[in-house]
Amino acid sequence: MTTTLDRPRSGGVKALYAGNARAVVGRGLLATRSTNWIIVLTGVFEPIFYLLAMGIGLGSYISGVTDARGDQIPYAAFIAPALLAVSAMNGAVYDSTWNVFFKMHFGKLYQGMLATSLGPLDVALGEISLALLRGAAYGTTFLLVMQALGLNLSWTALLALPAILLIAFGFASLGMGITSYLKTFQQMDWIQFVMLPMFLFSATFYPITVYPEPIQWVVQALPLWHGVELVRGLTTGALTWAMLVHLGYFLVMIALGLIFTTRRLRALFLD
Repeated sequence: MTTTLDRPRSGGVKALYAGNARAVVGRGLLATRSTNWIIVLTGVFEPIFYLLAMGIGLGSYISGVTDARGDQIPYAAFIAPALLAVSAMNGAVYDSTWNVFFKMHFGKLYQGMLATSLGPLDVALGEISLALLRGAAYGTTFLLVMQALGLNLSWTALLALPAILLIAFGFASLGMGITSYLKTFQQMDWIQFVMLPMFLFSATFYPITVYPEPIQWVVQALPLWHGVELVRGLTTGALTWAMLVHLGYFLVMIALGLIFTTRRLRALFLD
C-alpha cells in the first residue's frame, strides 16, 4: 500500500509550499493554550525585572546618557528600548529553537506534517509565525510597560511595534534552521552561549563607543545590535539614516533564514 509519504511530490513551487501554513500555526496555538502558556508567561517578566533593577534602580545613580542626536536622555529610557529588542529576540528564539527541537526529535511532528499536502515552506512559515507571535507578545507587553513608566520619548515609539515584529521574524527564521542541525540537549546550550554575549555587549546597557574600534566592528556585525539601535531610535525620536541599514539587515536576515530553513527541512524529511 502506498502512503502519502511514499508518493513523489510534484516539482516546482508546489513541492515546497501548499499555501497552508495557517494549519501549522493553528496546531501550535492549541498546544500552547493547553500546555505551554505558563512558560510563555514567565518570559514576559524577565525584561521587566531587568528594567526595574537596572533602569530604575541603577539608573537613579546615573545622570543621563547621550542618544544618537547628542541629546541627554534618562538612563532608563536608554536601556528600555534595548531590553524591548531583547525581549522580541528571546521570545522568537526560544520558540524557534527549544520547541522546534522537541517537535523534530521527540514529537516527530514534522514527519507527519510533511506526509500530508504541506510542504517544507508551509512548516517553516508556520513555525516561524508561532515564534513571531511569541516575540510580539513579549515585545508588546514590554512596550506598554515603557509607556506606563514614561520611557517612550517620542510618538515614533508607535513604530517600535512593527520593528520588534521584524526583529522577531529575523531571529525566528534563522533559529529554526540552525536548530535542525542540533542533535542533543547539550548542543542546545550553544544557543544560550551565543545569545548571552549578544545580550550583554550589543550596546544594551551602555553606548557602543566604550569599546575599542575593532570591538565595535564585531558588535556592529551582530543582529541584536541592529535591533537595539533601530528600536532605540524609534522610542527616543533620534531618527537617523542609519536606521535604514538596520532595517535592511533584518530584511536580508529574514530572506536568508527562510531559504535556509526550507532547504534544511526538505533535505531532512523529503530528499
